[in-house]
Amino acid sequence: MKNTYFQSLEQLKIGQTLALKDIIDQLIFNQQGLIPVITQDADSKVVLMMAWMNKACLEQTLATGRMTYWSRSRNQVWVKGETSGNYQALKSMRFDCDGDAVLCLVKQTGAACHTGREHCFYLEVDPANQTVSMLSEPL
Repeated sequence: MKNTYFQSLEQLKIGQTLALKDIIDQLIFNQQGLIPVITQDADSKVVLMMAWMNKACLEQTLATGRMTYWSRSRNQVWVKGETSGNYQALKSMRFDCDGDAVLCLVKQTGAACHTGREHCFYLEVDPANQTVSMLSEPL
């Protein structure tokens, strides 16, 4: 589904600003009120994880600078690092061209993955051999 509001933003000039509240109000959240968030290390550009936010989590992340997600398995707000000590400090947030995904660049403290690995994408697919390989050990 194409978001016509975000499509209209394609005409903006580089550096032109808009009110953040207006943009957030136009984001496309799914039927559960969630939007996917890709979290990337601000320095290395490694993709650390993918999670979900509702509007309140997104606003809390912006207000506190600490990555705050919605845990679908626990059905509750989850501040990354609150129990593990592996915090993510927000460095920048971006919205995609359709307004249905968020990219956050963060400073990661410790492991990003609940398995203790640097990032969650440690299983690599080899289509030619129809295999999957482990790329990293826990920190």
